[in-house]
Amino acid sequence: MNSIATYISELLYRYECIILPGFGAFLTRRQPATIQQSTNTFFPPQKLISFNSQLKNNDGLLANYIASVENITYTDAVAKIQRYVLSINEKMNNGQHVELDKIGAFYTSVENTLQFEPAQGVNYLTEAFGLQSFASPAIRREIYKKEVEAIEEVAPLTFTPEKRQERPYLQYAAVAAIVLGIGGFFGLKKVSDTNISYNNKEWQKANQEIENKIQEATFEISNPLPAINLNIIKENTTPFTSSTKDVLGKFHVVAGAFRVISNADKKVQDLKKQGFDARIIGLNKYGLHQVAYDTYKDRSQALLALSTIKQKQNPKAWLLVQE
Repeated sequence: MNSIATYISELLYRYECIILPGFGAFLTRRQPATIQQSTNTFFPPQKLISFNSQLKNNDGLLANYIASVENITYTDAVAKIQRYVLSINEKMNNGQHVELDKIGAFYTSVENTLQFEPAQGVNYLTEAFGLQSFASPAIRREIYKKEVEAIEEVAPLTFTPEKRQERPYLQYAAVAAIVLGIGGFFGLKKVSDTNISYNNKEWQKANQEIENKIQEATFEISNPLPAINLNIIKENTTPFTSSTKDVLGKFHVVAGAFRVISNADKKVQDLKKQGFDARIIGLNKYGLHQVAYDTYKDRSQALLALSTIKQKQNPKAWLLVQE
Protein backbone atom coordinates (compact mmCIF):
# COMPACT_ATOMS: atom_id res chain seq x y z
CA MET A 1 0.00 0.00 0.00
CA ASN A 2 2.77 2.40 0.89
CA SER A 3 4.34 2.01 -2.58
CA ILE A 4 1.40 3.84 -4.25
CA ALA A 5 1.81 6.74 -1.82
CA THR A 6 5.52 6.86 -2.68
CA TYR A 7 4.74 7.09 -6.40
CA ILE A 8 2.26 9.91 -5.79
CA SER A 9 4.84 11.74 -3.66
CA GLU A 10 7.46 11.47 -6.42
CA LEU A 11 5.07 12.83 -9.04
CA LEU A 12 4.12 15.80 -6.87
CA TYR A 13 7.63 17.24 -7.39
CA ARG A 14 6.99 17.50 -11.15
CA TYR A 15 3.25 17.95 -11.64
CA GLU A 16 0.55 20.18 -10.17
CA CYS A 17 -2.26 17.60 -10.29
CA ILE A 18 -1.99 13.86 -9.49
CA ILE A 19 -5.24 11.90 -9.76
CA LEU A 20 -5.73 8.72 -7.72
CA PRO A 21 -8.44 7.08 -9.90
CA GLY A 22 -11.63 6.31 -8.00
CA PHE A 23 -10.58 8.32 -4.94
CA GLY A 24 -9.63 11.94 -5.76
CA ALA A 25 -6.87 14.31 -6.91
CA PHE A 26 -3.90 15.85 -5.09
CA LEU A 27 -3.35 19.48 -6.16
CA THR A 28 -0.33 21.71 -5.54
CA ARG A 29 -0.24 25.51 -5.35
CA ARG A 30 2.88 27.68 -5.17
CA GLN A 31 3.24 29.91 -2.13
CA PRO A 32 5.96 32.59 -1.88
CA ALA A 33 8.24 33.05 1.10
CA THR A 34 6.42 34.31 4.19
CA ILE A 35 7.21 35.81 7.61
CA GLN A 36 5.23 35.04 10.74
CA GLN A 37 5.50 38.26 12.70
CA SER A 38 4.24 36.82 15.98
CA THR A 39 7.19 34.39 16.19
CA ASN A 40 9.63 36.19 13.82
CA THR A 41 9.82 32.99 11.78
CA PHE A 42 10.83 33.01 8.10
CA PHE A 43 9.38 30.32 5.81
CA PRO A 44 10.84 29.57 2.34
CA PRO A 45 8.63 29.35 -0.78
CA GLN A 46 6.85 26.02 -1.09
CA LYS A 47 4.11 23.99 -2.75
CA LEU A 48 0.94 23.68 -0.70
CA ILE A 49 -0.96 20.38 -1.14
CA SER A 50 -4.76 20.18 -1.25
CA PHE A 51 -7.22 17.41 -2.09
CA ASN A 52 -10.24 17.40 -4.41
CA SER A 53 -12.55 14.39 -4.13
CA GLN A 54 -14.48 15.36 -7.29
CA LEU A 55 -11.58 14.57 -9.67
CA LYS A 56 -11.68 10.77 -9.86
CA ASN A 57 -11.42 9.95 -13.57
CA ASN A 58 -8.22 8.17 -14.60
CA ASP A 59 -5.94 10.45 -16.63
CA GLY A 60 -3.29 7.74 -17.03
CA LEU A 61 -0.46 9.67 -15.36
CA LEU A 62 -0.15 7.61 -12.19
CA ALA A 63 -0.83 4.27 -13.95
CA ASN A 64 1.81 4.91 -16.64
CA TYR A 65 4.36 5.94 -14.01
CA ILE A 66 3.76 2.77 -11.96
CA ALA A 67 3.98 0.61 -15.09
CA SER A 68 7.33 2.15 -16.09
CA VAL A 69 8.83 1.93 -12.59
CA GLU A 70 7.72 -1.63 -11.78
CA ASN A 71 8.09 -2.83 -15.40
CA ILE A 72 4.52 -4.12 -15.60
CA THR A 73 1.69 -3.59 -18.07
CA TYR A 74 -0.64 -0.64 -17.93
CA THR A 75 -3.57 -2.93 -17.12
CA ASP A 76 -1.75 -4.42 -14.15
CA ALA A 77 -0.89 -0.93 -12.93
CA VAL A 78 -4.56 0.11 -13.10
CA ALA A 79 -5.60 -3.03 -11.19
CA LYS A 80 -3.01 -2.30 -8.53
CA ILE A 81 -4.36 1.24 -8.11
CA GLN A 82 -7.93 -0.10 -7.78
CA ARG A 83 -6.92 -2.52 -4.99
CA TYR A 84 -5.15 0.34 -3.23
CA VAL A 85 -8.25 2.56 -3.41
CA LEU A 86 -10.48 -0.29 -2.12
CA SER A 87 -8.22 -0.73 0.91
CA ILE A 88 -8.34 3.04 1.67
CA ASN A 89 -12.14 3.14 1.39
CA GLU A 90 -12.46 0.08 3.65
CA LYS A 91 -10.37 1.73 6.36
CA MET A 92 -12.27 4.99 6.04
CA ASN A 93 -15.59 3.14 6.39
CA ASN A 94 -14.31 1.58 9.59
CA GLY A 95 -13.61 5.06 11.01
CA GLN A 96 -9.81 4.73 10.80
CA HIS A 97 -7.31 7.45 9.90
CA VAL A 98 -5.46 6.76 6.65
CA GLU A 99 -2.05 8.38 6.42
CA LEU A 100 -0.12 8.59 3.14
CA ASP A 101 3.59 8.93 3.74
CA LYS A 102 4.94 12.45 2.92
CA ILE A 103 1.48 13.49 1.59
CA GLY A 104 -1.00 13.77 4.44
CA ALA A 105 -3.75 12.05 6.42
CA PHE A 106 -7.43 11.30 5.67
CA TYR A 107 -10.23 10.92 8.19
CA THR A 108 -14.02 11.18 8.34
CA SER A 109 -15.55 14.12 10.18
CA VAL A 110 -18.62 14.13 12.43
CA GLU A 111 -20.72 15.17 9.44
CA ASN A 112 -19.44 12.06 7.63
CA THR A 113 -17.38 14.12 5.17
CA LEU A 114 -13.89 13.28 3.98
CA GLN A 115 -11.21 15.51 5.48
CA PHE A 116 -7.57 15.88 4.38
CA GLU A 117 -4.68 17.21 6.47
CA PRO A 118 -1.50 17.79 4.41
CA ALA A 119 1.91 16.84 5.73
CA GLN A 120 4.08 19.75 6.91
CA GLY A 121 7.56 18.31 6.73
CA VAL A 122 7.94 18.03 2.93
CA ASN A 123 8.40 20.87 0.45
CA TYR A 124 7.63 19.77 -3.13
CA LEU A 125 9.00 22.99 -4.67
CA THR A 126 12.30 21.96 -6.27
CA GLU A 127 13.47 25.58 -6.50
CA ALA A 128 13.47 25.79 -2.68
CA PHE A 129 15.45 22.57 -2.17
CA GLY A 130 17.58 22.79 0.96
CA LEU A 131 15.87 25.90 2.34
CA GLN A 132 14.60 25.60 5.89
CA SER A 133 12.47 27.83 8.06
CA PHE A 134 14.21 29.75 10.83
CA ALA A 135 13.35 32.16 13.63
CA SER A 136 15.14 35.48 14.02
CA PRO A 137 15.33 37.39 17.31
CA ALA A 138 13.28 40.56 17.34
CA ILE A 139 15.07 43.85 16.74
CA ARG A 140 14.57 46.03 19.79
CA ARG A 141 14.82 49.49 18.28
CA GLU A 142 13.47 51.32 21.32
CA ILE A 143 16.47 50.34 23.47
CA TYR A 144 18.98 51.71 20.97
CA LYS A 145 16.92 54.88 20.57
CA LYS A 146 16.94 55.53 24.31
CA GLU A 147 20.69 54.89 24.51
CA VAL A 148 21.38 57.38 21.70
CA GLU A 149 19.18 60.02 23.30
CA ALA A 150 21.01 59.54 26.61
CA ILE A 151 24.40 59.99 24.89
CA GLU A 152 23.24 63.15 23.13
CA GLU A 153 22.10 64.65 26.44
CA VAL A 154 25.51 64.06 27.99
CA ALA A 155 27.64 65.07 24.97
CA PRO A 156 25.49 66.92 22.42
CA LEU A 157 26.81 67.04 18.88
CA THR A 158 27.07 70.62 17.59
CA PHE A 159 28.67 72.18 14.59
CA THR A 160 30.17 75.59 15.35
CA PRO A 161 31.81 78.06 12.94
CA GLU A 162 35.16 77.42 14.66
CA LYS A 163 34.82 73.73 13.79
CA ARG A 164 34.28 74.50 10.14
CA GLN A 165 37.31 76.81 10.05
CA GLU A 166 39.64 74.04 11.20
CA ARG A 167 39.88 72.81 7.60
CA PRO A 168 40.82 75.85 5.50
CA TYR A 169 42.75 73.64 3.09
CA LEU A 170 39.42 72.50 1.62
CA GLN A 171 38.74 76.05 0.47
CA TYR A 172 42.20 76.29 -1.08
CA ALA A 173 41.66 72.95 -2.79
CA ALA A 174 38.38 74.18 -4.28
CA VAL A 175 40.01 77.39 -5.54
CA ALA A 176 42.92 75.41 -6.99
CA ALA A 177 40.50 73.09 -8.78
CA ILE A 178 38.72 76.09 -10.36
CA VAL A 179 42.02 77.67 -11.43
CA LEU A 180 43.23 74.40 -12.93
CA GLY A 181 39.94 74.00 -14.77
CA ILE A 182 40.17 77.50 -16.29
CA GLY A 183 43.83 76.98 -17.17
CA GLY A 184 43.03 73.66 -18.77
CA PHE A 185 40.29 75.26 -20.86
CA PHE A 186 42.57 77.99 -22.22
CA GLY A 187 45.34 75.44 -22.71
CA LEU A 188 43.07 73.23 -24.79
CA LYS A 189 41.90 76.25 -26.79
CA LYS A 190 45.50 77.21 -27.54
CA VAL A 191 46.33 73.67 -28.65
CA SER A 192 43.23 73.63 -30.84
CA ASP A 193 44.16 76.98 -32.46
CA THR A 194 47.71 75.72 -33.06
CA ASN A 195 46.42 72.57 -34.74
CA ILE A 196 44.07 74.57 -36.97
CA SER A 197 46.87 76.92 -38.03
CA TYR A 198 49.20 74.00 -38.72
CA ASN A 199 46.54 72.21 -40.80
CA ASN A 200 45.89 75.35 -42.85
CA LYS A 201 49.60 75.76 -43.61
CA GLU A 202 49.89 72.11 -44.62
CA TRP A 203 46.83 72.43 -46.84
CA GLN A 204 48.29 75.48 -48.60
CA LYS A 205 51.61 73.70 -48.98
CA ALA A 206 49.94 70.67 -50.52
CA ASN A 207 47.98 72.84 -52.97
CA GLN A 208 51.16 74.61 -53.99
CA GLU A 209 52.89 71.29 -54.64
CA ILE A 210 49.92 70.13 -56.73
CA GLU A 211 50.00 73.32 -58.80
CA ASN A 212 53.75 72.96 -59.33
CA LYS A 213 53.32 69.37 -60.51
CA ILE A 214 50.55 70.25 -62.97
CA GLN A 215 53.01 71.43 -65.58
CA GLU A 216 52.21 68.77 -68.07
CA ALA A 217 48.72 67.39 -67.55
CA THR A 218 47.59 64.71 -69.97
CA PHE A 219 44.51 62.51 -69.96
CA GLU A 220 43.99 58.98 -71.19
CA ILE A 221 41.02 57.86 -73.32
CA SER A 222 40.14 54.18 -72.97
CA ASN A 223 39.35 51.82 -75.88
CA PRO A 224 41.63 53.36 -78.52
CA LEU A 225 40.93 52.70 -82.22
CA PRO A 226 43.13 50.24 -84.13
CA ALA A 227 46.47 51.60 -85.24
CA ILE A 228 46.83 52.94 -88.78
CA ASN A 229 49.67 54.41 -90.72
CA LEU A 230 49.34 58.19 -90.97
CA ASN A 231 51.53 60.50 -93.00
CA ILE A 232 51.71 63.86 -91.25
CA ILE A 233 52.44 66.83 -93.45
CA LYS A 234 54.54 69.46 -91.74
CA GLU A 235 53.28 73.00 -92.19
CA ASN A 236 54.31 76.40 -90.99
CA THR A 237 53.57 77.05 -87.31
CA THR A 238 51.12 79.82 -86.58
CA PRO A 239 49.40 80.82 -83.32
CA PHE A 240 45.99 79.16 -83.01
CA THR A 241 43.19 81.71 -82.99
CA SER A 242 39.52 81.77 -83.89
CA SER A 243 40.42 82.60 -87.49
CA THR A 244 42.88 79.73 -87.81
CA LYS A 245 40.30 77.36 -86.24
CA ASP A 246 38.06 77.86 -89.28
CA VAL A 247 40.97 77.06 -91.56
CA LEU A 248 42.63 74.18 -89.71
CA GLY A 249 39.68 72.63 -87.85
CA LYS A 250 38.32 72.18 -84.35
CA PHE A 251 39.59 68.66 -83.49
CA HIS A 252 42.94 68.79 -81.64
CA VAL A 253 45.09 65.85 -80.51
CA VAL A 254 46.41 67.28 -77.22
CA ALA A 255 49.97 66.48 -76.13
CA GLY A 256 49.90 68.32 -72.78
CA ALA A 257 49.11 71.47 -70.82
CA PHE A 258 51.67 73.81 -69.22
CA ARG A 259 51.42 76.62 -66.73
CA VAL A 260 54.61 78.33 -67.99
CA ILE A 261 54.40 79.51 -71.60
CA SER A 262 58.09 78.84 -72.18
CA ASN A 263 57.57 75.17 -71.37
CA ALA A 264 54.69 75.06 -73.83
CA ASP A 265 56.86 76.64 -76.57
CA LYS A 266 59.58 74.11 -75.84
CA LYS A 267 57.09 71.27 -76.22
CA VAL A 268 55.92 72.70 -79.56
CA GLN A 269 59.49 72.82 -80.89
CA ASP A 270 60.13 69.23 -79.76
CA LEU A 271 57.02 68.01 -81.54
CA LYS A 272 57.88 69.92 -84.70
CA LYS A 273 61.26 68.18 -84.72
CA GLN A 274 59.36 64.89 -84.65
CA GLY A 275 57.40 65.93 -87.75
CA PHE A 276 54.14 67.13 -86.17
CA ASP A 277 52.39 70.40 -87.03
CA ALA A 278 52.29 71.30 -83.37
CA ARG A 279 50.93 74.54 -81.95
CA ILE A 280 49.61 76.17 -78.79
CA ILE A 281 45.80 76.12 -78.97
CA GLY A 282 45.04 78.39 -76.01
CA LEU A 283 44.35 78.28 -72.27
CA ASN A 284 42.07 75.77 -70.55
CA LYS A 285 39.83 76.55 -67.53
CA TYR A 286 42.77 75.93 -65.18
CA GLY A 287 44.90 78.59 -66.86
CA LEU A 288 47.23 76.06 -68.54
CA HIS A 289 48.61 76.46 -72.08
CA GLN A 290 47.48 73.49 -74.18
CA VAL A 291 49.79 72.06 -76.85
CA ALA A 292 48.39 69.96 -79.71
CA TYR A 293 50.17 67.49 -81.97
CA ASP A 294 47.99 68.62 -84.84
CA THR A 295 44.55 70.00 -85.66
CA TYR A 296 41.94 68.41 -87.96
CA LYS A 297 38.66 69.42 -89.56
CA ASP A 298 37.27 65.87 -89.72
CA ARG A 299 36.52 63.89 -86.55
CA SER A 300 37.34 60.51 -88.04
CA GLN A 301 40.67 61.74 -89.29
CA ALA A 302 41.43 63.14 -85.84
CA LEU A 303 40.52 59.85 -84.16
CA LEU A 304 42.78 57.91 -86.49
CA ALA A 305 45.63 60.28 -85.76
CA LEU A 306 44.96 60.01 -82.01
CA SER A 307 45.11 56.21 -82.17
CA THR A 308 48.47 56.28 -83.95
CA ILE A 309 49.93 58.84 -81.56
CA LYS A 310 48.73 56.91 -78.47
CA GLN A 311 50.42 53.74 -79.73
CA LYS A 312 53.68 55.24 -81.00
CA GLN A 313 54.19 58.54 -79.21
CA ASN A 314 52.16 59.24 -76.07
CA PRO A 315 49.55 56.84 -74.56
CA LYS A 316 48.14 59.79 -72.55
CA ALA A 317 47.26 61.91 -75.57
CA TRP A 318 43.60 62.85 -75.87
CA LEU A 319 41.20 64.54 -78.27
CA LEU A 320 39.91 68.07 -77.68
CA VAL A 321 36.94 69.45 -79.62
CA GLN A 322 36.62 73.23 -79.68
CA GLU A 323 33.26 74.49 -80.89
